[in-house]
Amino acid sequence: MADALFLSILPVRGGGLRLARMTDKSLWLLVVFVAVWAGVMDWRYRRIPNWLTLPSTAVGLLVNAALGGWAGVKASLLGLGFGLLVLLPFVVLKAIGGGDWKLVGALGAFLGPNRVISVLIGSLIVAGAMAAVLVVVKGRVRQTLHNMAHLVRALMMLRMPPHEVSLDNPDAAKVPFGVAVAVTVILFGAGHWWGRLA
Repeated sequence: MADALFLSILPVRGGGLRLARMTDKSLWLLVVFVAVWAGVMDWRYRRIPNWLTLPSTAVGLLVNAALGGWAGVKASLLGLGFGLLVLLPFVVLKAIGGGDWKLVGALGAFLGPNRVISVLIGSLIVAGAMAAVLVVVKGRVRQTLHNMAHLVRALMMLRMPPHEVSLDNPDAAKVPFGVAVAVTVILFGAGHWWGRLA
């Protein structure tokens, strides 16, 4: 399958700008770069800073605007909005942090709604696998099941979950969601790079 051609605005010597061709594979390299950077930050510092996510969102919008005009802007905004909207309940429940939320929005700005759905589903699967391993390794299976029961009960009663099941609990075993997103994006990027994914 032939690669789609994209245009991006690149700085050149002397402060000017020039247009360059960017293939779909190159776009995935950019997305992988952003996701891996965020994953490293989340792993090391347990936070993904705004100075990474907000400019990445702007770059995603600009690239899509250059690639597809208003249709590209629309796709970028839909991807951004979808990523933010789907994860908003998890942020409100303090199941994930704001940096993770903004990272998925930024990736949506690059990838558009269809691709960010795939990345988000893959990230949730990877994060679930990471959490299962962490729970077993730390010997917290019983505590995790107990916390899940508290969470379900709170949701059924339309209340906020108790402190012990939120990110605010310093004793809780936490999976860095940014790492799960980075792993997923690497896998998708590799698949696109070698032409195995559409």
